[in-house]
Amino acid sequence: MDMVSGLEEAIRKAGGVGALAQALGLTQPSVSAWHSIPAEHVLEVEALTGIARTVLRPDLYPEAGGSAAEIDEVDMARAQEYALLGSLLLRAPDADTLAQLSGLQGTDTPLGAAHIALRQAASTASPEALRREYFDLFEGVGRGELLPYASYYLTGFLNERPLARLRGDLRLLGLERAEDHCDPEDHLGTLCEIMSGLAGGRFTASPDEEREFFGQHVAPWAGHFFADLEKAQSARFYRAVGTVGRVFIDIEAEGFAMESRRSA
Repeated sequence: MDMVSGLEEAIRKAGGVGALAQALGLTQPSVSAWHSIPAEHVLEVEALTGIARTVLRPDLYPEAGGSAAEIDEVDMARAQEYALLGSLLLRAPDADTLAQLSGLQGTDTPLGAAHIALRQAASTASPEALRREYFDLFEGVGRGELLPYASYYLTGFLNERPLARLRGDLRLLGLERAEDHCDPEDHLGTLCEIMSGLAGGRFTASPDEEREFFGQHVAPWAGHFFADLEKAQSARFYRAVGTVGRVFIDIEAEGFAMESRRSA
């Protein structure tokens, strides 16, 4: 969950946010908005700063006892899918993220079709419009149209028992909230980041623990939230995000169910 340390170290090594942005050919506001180093810039930052990719983005490049190659390709793809959803739920995409999304590849599968729709939505969106859309959906004046928190979806109120149970399970996994992270941990974007770390080997957990975490904290409500996002009145670009999330969570639920049946 705490993936800011690699970014903070890179900023210090580069001599500040402005220096890092200049070295990467990006604007300072874009880099200032990062919560973690975007996947497409990890290797470039590694070359600029000398900081290993396993430190910069351990969720994407876990050491896992040796190298990222030891992580199953399917699990690495899952980790990247969760990381994508987490980043889009935690902040509005900037120009760099939109450029990355515009290069998404699709396949002849439901998830591949959802990726194509997301690519098309990204190709016609602007960062300014998406900041307004994100505000209307998730922040608003008083509150946004949707509240992406497990407590709200499961009880109708914020900061309720689902959050307390989550915090207990995070302690068991040895995870704690980053100091600059103000949102409650049951924000779906944060849960997607945690699942990315579990799938990619960034966080130490057995397959059973990963399946249990998904079953307890993601499966009961994430699909419902993404379905609501698909039809939200304020959503345009984010309708495509909702489709990707809904389809992916369905795939995850079926995959974990199959694993459970095999181990029974």
